[in-house]
Amino acid sequence: MHISLTPELESRIKAKVESGLYNNASEVVREALRFMETHEEWIYEIKLARLREQLQAGMSQLQQGQGRAVESRNDLDNLFASIRDQDR
Repeated sequence: MHISLTPELESRIKAKVESGLYNNASEVVREALRFMETHEEWIYEIKLARLREQLQAGMSQLQQGQGRAVESRNDLDNLFASIRDQDR
């Protein structure tokens, strides 16, 4: 596999190798990819935690009688329209 890097990225990789932390450019790229995967996993976990918090807040509101009954397609359309209107 051949990849193209900007001069800045190439310079950064060379600097990492020259620092002695890595033996070659491949090690730098592998470490960067591992870091990227870890970062993506963290973002996923953060989003999942926020979703769970929002779900719990919604469930609490429903238990307190703060929900809205949606019994038809028209009710659902009206609900979405009111949400869109709030965003404007």
